[in-house]
Amino acid sequence: MTRTATDDGSRLRPLPLDGAALPVRAGQVVHAGRRLGDLVTRRPEGITGHQWSSATREEFDHVVCAADTGRPLFAVVLGAPAPPGSARQRAERMRDAVCAAVDLPVLRIESPTLRPAAHGPRIVGYVIDARAYAGPGPSAGQDGDGYDNAVAFRDIVGRLPDGRTGPVNDLGALTRAAAVDAYVSRRLADPIVRGLHVRWRDGAAEGWSWVEVRPGRCLVERVTVREHRFWCGVDAARLAEDLAAVAVGDRLRALETDEPPLVDRAELRREIRGLRARRDELVGGFAFDHLCVD
Repeated sequence: MTRTATDDGSRLRPLPLDGAALPVRAGQVVHAGRRLGDLVTRRPEGITGHQWSSATREEFDHVVCAADTGRPLFAVVLGAPAPPGSARQRAERMRDAVCAAVDLPVLRIESPTLRPAAHGPRIVGYVIDARAYAGPGPSAGQDGDGYDNAVAFRDIVGRLPDGRTGPVNDLGALTRAAAVDAYVSRRLADPIVRGLHVRWRDGAAEGWSWVEVRPGRCLVERVTVREHRFWCGVDAARLAEDLAAVAVGDRLRALETDEPPLVDRAELRREIRGLRARRDELVGGFAFDHLCVD
């Protein structure tokens, strides 16, 4: 039986289990396409009427709930970032303010290529499994910045799709195998999918991934992961790099019919050097100086 929101004083409204939800996984169930207004019972203190009316119309791509009670555990937003200063960005900030007030953790993944329907279920399932495997993470209400218990999930070794042995929880493994195949068939200039990852002091994690499609010309993808009062179960920066590799794989599949915009290798190196120049703004500095060498 599903509890009501007032059973424990929470402002979060339980969601009933229906046929559209994904199968139960680790005691959790995933609902797609839910508005914030579907999850919150009443306007929290400190939230203005304007913030409330705007925020409750905002939609989450996925909402993860406890399978036994229906209580929302966290929400996921996946898609291209809002343009700075746009009405969409203002609405997202209002949504974030309400989520903070009702203690609803949010995982935001920003990518121009990854899409909720095509990639969301796999990503959400991965995060559920990673959190279940890693055990307790950073304390509630704290953005994750320490992953001593979480690294093992990403580094579990087993058989990869191409038959090699390697990290089975590398979301970019399929892309790496596809790049080798594309190189063998002479569709790529280099078979290696490269990447980097950083964590900014504002809490955002950023991952880059690229592959050389034509001599000196690279296909580049960037992904930002933001954990709002949330913990991914893996290092969010490494997750961002893996997701960027997933995005590269999607773009590679369209090479024969629609070649994507490519970045000159020298320009990419300049951009990496620009990132290195901002190392004081990064948590843990910049660990990819080798990529800055001509």
